[in-house]
Amino acid sequence: MKLWFKEWKDSRLMRDVVVADESDDTRTHKVFNAVKEAAYRLDIGTPIWLDVTIDSFKRHSKARFTQDAFIEPIEFDYLEMEVLEED
Repeated sequence: MKLWFKEWKDSRLMRDVVVADESDDTRTHKVFNAVKEAAYRLDIGTPIWLDVTIDSFKRHSKARFTQDAFIEPIEFDYLEMEVLEED
């Protein structure tokens, strides 16, 4: 599984990172682990999964984490996560 994480500010892509997980873990665990890995690589706090984020990800394989999903202030408008490739 490959997930693409993008930081957006003022409708501009600021930074991005692709996280790949080739383990035999479940899809849910792969996604959660990828979120933690992307947060580490981008040096930001790990976002919290809100109901709206979960619903969006289930429907579109894409989700946005806004300020509401972070405990500390963020320097971007939102973090977008998108599935690039599934096993």
